[in-house]
Amino acid sequence: MAEAYFLGIDIGTQGARVVLIDAAGNMAGSREAPFALSDRSRIEQSPEEWWATCLHSLKIVMEEVKTRIDLRHIKAVAVTSTSGTVIPLDDRNEPLHDAIMYSDQRSAEDAVLCKEAAHRYHPGGYSGFNASSGLSKMVWFVRVFPGKAARLSKWIHAADYITGKLSGRWGITDYTNALKSGYDVTDKYWPAYIYEQLPLKKEWLPEVAPSGMPVGTLLPSLAVELGLSDEVQVVAGMTDGCASQIAAGAVSLGDWNTTIGTTMVIKGVTGSALKDPEDRLYSHRHPEGFWMPGGASNTGADWIAREFNEDLSSLNERARQLIPTGHMAWPLCQLGERFPFIAPQARGFAPSGLSVTERFAANMEGVAYLERYAYELIRQLSGEEIKAVYTAGGGSNSDTWLTIRSNVLNLPIYKMKHVTGAVGAAILAASQTYFTSVSEAGRAMTQIEKEVYPEAELAGRYAINYKKFVKTLQEKRYIREENYA
Repeated sequence: MAEAYFLGIDIGTQGARVVLIDAAGNMAGSREAPFALSDRSRIEQSPEEWWATCLHSLKIVMEEVKTRIDLRHIKAVAVTSTSGTVIPLDDRNEPLHDAIMYSDQRSAEDAVLCKEAAHRYHPGGYSGFNASSGLSKMVWFVRVFPGKAARLSKWIHAADYITGKLSGRWGITDYTNALKSGYDVTDKYWPAYIYEQLPLKKEWLPEVAPSGMPVGTLLPSLAVELGLSDEVQVVAGMTDGCASQIAAGAVSLGDWNTTIGTTMVIKGVTGSALKDPEDRLYSHRHPEGFWMPGGASNTGADWIAREFNEDLSSLNERARQLIPTGHMAWPLCQLGERFPFIAPQARGFAPSGLSVTERFAANMEGVAYLERYAYELIRQLSGEEIKAVYTAGGGSNSDTWLTIRSNVLNLPIYKMKHVTGAVGAAILAASQTYFTSVSEAGRAMTQIEKEVYPEAELAGRYAINYKKFVKTLQEKRYIREENYA
């Protein structure tokens, strides 16, 4: 095939990132730029500033790479951004109000109304609405700003806004962004309760397309400004969590990804949607019709910066000599857990009298035990086997932790090379414009940096310790007597 490049754009909470990668996943160019943040940035942000920052970054990347590649070989672009961030547009496709951020909690009461309506009028559909959900924010906005609501033409999500600025195609979103706005991703329609039981209008709701589907081409004026062909395709975007999952390599049936950053997020690909009566997991729709279930824990790697200030490289090496420790520890840094079990009263724990190295090693093991518990829950709910775990996040930088996790899970772990939402968006851009599917694009464009495999003896010892960990959680009444051990 001819040389080809793909752009990925990630509009994050704190800034914009643009990457350019080739069809083999090699990085050709990248640029990160911060937004001018204020005390209100966790509540509302300016979409116009997003676009100005994004456009400036695109220009810089094009200027930097044009001496090394032929810009005519850039084929497509996709955008990812935060899930649950929404923007009301007027009939000229201009924002009526700043973007209402996913982290804005003002719609908590409206979320209760949305959840009750979903349970009553659309049982079996998505009902996990909270203050972070797009639907809750739409209802809140209409209630608080009736004057602006009278001029409202369309609701869109954060990624949709940049897609519109790139292509001139407005009022279209994707399955992953639409889920928490109430869209039925199983039967692919907007349930009637949204506009019959809630103070919203049917015409305000965007068209919904599979992520990666071409929805337009680059605006001719923008193409000239960037030095690109006006045949560059703009495709439907994706939420940042799902885009990061793609970048991490978990794109095909049976693939799973664990990202351990501040929190631990687990996402995968299954043949059917996971039905979790406790709402610990929810399922996005995969572009190929599969499902992308996932959940986010309150446990992660935040305990490292809080508790351990010494040289982490030396600490990891010393910890490697102690595993398996046999100590039962769980480094939960806040009150309450939400995944893989819901226990609002839960607190972290560790034995007293441990040395710094022992506590460090035991904490890593505790997170790995929780990860295994999550995958046991997923196996039970899905009835599908897990073949391997692709991993990303700061927690994947520790070789000792990778060894612990591989042996606790008794599965291979693959650490990926370029794992950002922007890279996931670039892979998505290639998925239907150069490749035949996101699975094919993911296999071609993701790169494994490191492979870790379980060792029979160590895995056997960890299997015993895992059962002790589960028993500890049961004794503390954080979990029931379930057969996940």
